[in-house]
Amino acid sequence: MHSNANELAQQFASDNYSGICPEAWAAMETANRGSATSYGDDPWTARAADAFRELFETNLELFFVFNGTAANSLALASLCQSYHGVICVDQAHVETDECGAPEFFSNGSKLLVARSEDGKLTPAAIHELATKRVDIHYPKPRVVTITQSTETGRVYTVEELKAISSACKAHGLSLHMDGARFANACASLGCSPAELSWKCGVDVLCFGGTKNGMAVGEAVLFFDPVLAVDFDYRCKQAGQLASKMRFLAAPWVGMLESGAWLTNATHANRCATYFAEQIASIPNVTIASPVNANTVFLMAADDILSRLRGRGWKFYTFIGGAARIMFAWDSDMERVDALARDIRECANQS
Repeated sequence: MHSNANELAQQFASDNYSGICPEAWAAMETANRGSATSYGDDPWTARAADAFRELFETNLELFFVFNGTAANSLALASLCQSYHGVICVDQAHVETDECGAPEFFSNGSKLLVARSEDGKLTPAAIHELATKRVDIHYPKPRVVTITQSTETGRVYTVEELKAISSACKAHGLSLHMDGARFANACASLGCSPAELSWKCGVDVLCFGGTKNGMAVGEAVLFFDPVLAVDFDYRCKQAGQLASKMRFLAAPWVGMLESGAWLTNATHANRCATYFAEQIASIPNVTIASPVNANTVFLMAADDILSRLRGRGWKFYTFIGGAARIMFAWDSDMERVDALARDIRECANQS
């Protein structure tokens, strides 16, 4: 079988393209030596749970699921009844890319969407949607969900998170955080996981592993144990209870105990900053939004982007037509340089 060389060369269309980092791989290999009790009643799952509690400096409840769609949808469903509303921004992953899963698993909770120019939700938007209607004919707002870091590559600061939490409390709303790239936000701000979650008033966090060096797996963290009641049943019903749970848990042991979760995110962020610096002076190319984490959005004419694709580069265009360039734990600086050079050459042909 012959493969296209461009399929083998590293791409920056998504951090999902990356492989498994050594720490996660080694932990899985070790967990594979012999047998272990099933359905989470094993030493690896217990060890991972302890590692999370130590990292977050609190006695949280946690559950492991296969992917982010399940993590977010089941977490939101645990906070809602079918007649409730979930407040989010128009660019949120739960709104644009979950195929209706939050509504499906909650048996009909409606997403109440706020417009956002930068992908961030504001206290003012929460207040507006929470008070828009209070009659029985409209879904009752119950939860706010935010993404850290956002789909636009921005991060919420501690001050912003506290303001959002205050707005939630003022209206009796729970606060959920989609943390598919939570590690990148921690690396960007130099804050601890506790400082960016429960200490800011976050009730439930979905901590992403897939985009940070694992093959598969997200952790759903409940900072209030009451909210976690029967969540294991939700996981089972949704097909998210792994019989060989140790293979979802062991990579987390490798990631958390070694510190790779933060090292990986730091490298991805550094690559994004470096790349942005390399293309900043290229004519006819502009960086569309501030680079806070591991993502760079660039604006360029269609002919420039077409020439880039013609050279074998893969990327997505969305959010106003910007090309998204995304970096991961294993991004190779030589490939980053190669992409920057090709952008310059393609732009100079215009």
